[in-house]
Amino acid sequence: MTRWMTDELGNAGSRTHKYGLRAKRAVQEARQQVAEVVEAEANEVIFTSGATESNNLALLGLAAYGEETGHRHIVSTAIEHKAVLEPIEALEAEGFAVSLLRPDDSGAVSSDAVRCALRPDTLMVSVMHANNETGAIQPLGAIADALDGHGAYFHVDAAQGYGKELASLRNKRIDLISVSGHKIYGPLGVGALVMRRRGFRRPPLKPIMFGGGQERGLRPGTLPVPLIVGLGIAAKTALKDNEARLIRCCKIRSVALAALEPLNIRMHGAPDCTLLHVMNFSVPGLDSEAVMVALKDIAAVSNGSACTSQIYKTSHVLEAMGLPHDAVSGAIRVSWSHLTPDVDWQALASRIAALN
Repeated sequence: MTRWMTDELGNAGSRTHKYGLRAKRAVQEARQQVAEVVEAEANEVIFTSGATESNNLALLGLAAYGEETGHRHIVSTAIEHKAVLEPIEALEAEGFAVSLLRPDDSGAVSSDAVRCALRPDTLMVSVMHANNETGAIQPLGAIADALDGHGAYFHVDAAQGYGKELASLRNKRIDLISVSGHKIYGPLGVGALVMRRRGFRRPPLKPIMFGGGQERGLRPGTLPVPLIVGLGIAAKTALKDNEARLIRCCKIRSVALAALEPLNIRMHGAPDCTLLHVMNFSVPGLDSEAVMVALKDIAAVSNGSACTSQIYKTSHVLEAMGLPHDAVSGAIRVSWSHLTPDVDWQALASRIAALN
């Protein structure tokens, strides 16, 4: 990335000189690297500023097609990130009908619920890959099967799981995949939208921003070559090192659970269908704010999504799971990565135990 910030300053849209051509080749290589993670084609990748923009483009970009064809119904879930829920709210205000499905207490939405929610006028089904608060992996394969024979477009917000849980996103029935660069240890401020073709047709998206013909006319603006190169390398590395990263995250999880077990914690989400690097739990009788204060010199933990932490409200995800109030108000989210050094989980557990 440093090279493309200091030495290679060509515009990837400039084709009349060698500097632009080199930048274009670098962008194309990154496109291929991002696509390989989900077994897509390089020309099916559109670069954006992150998963939030990708979600908005996928959801709002299909609205015109829905209006033209009379498909004005959207199926999604009550546990989606705000980057999905708020664009859907905007569409609902414009007259689209919305069905938000609730998960069971494992944090996963049933594929049968998706099947039952489908209507002849359903435009899109949008279900996240894995939840950002609980780590619960959604049954994308079963949902794809439930869509068999229906024309609805299938969008997946894969910010949390892209490059980590690989198999689900390779299902060819998934039409649109939102990707975030920093979630796979790439740079902040870059992401992608994968738009799989059905036969020879791409999803009929319309741009939601205007001002240039970049990215097949869907995302105007000069491409940030250094960020795109960084995203590409991060995607390539995530694919190459996937197994080793999973092993490391699993080891950390095992040590953490062993240390926390004496506290009789309540896990929010079924352990066998959650990401290995996310854990959401509550301790009976303890408020999350008290736990966070007690742990501030040991570990950086939270009680919800970072995107909503400036104004704390109880988690809409945990409430949708039907958890009791004390579990929701006491919920602590802990996450780590393959890069996380060894944590003194016994000290962490002792500090929580001292609060009782």
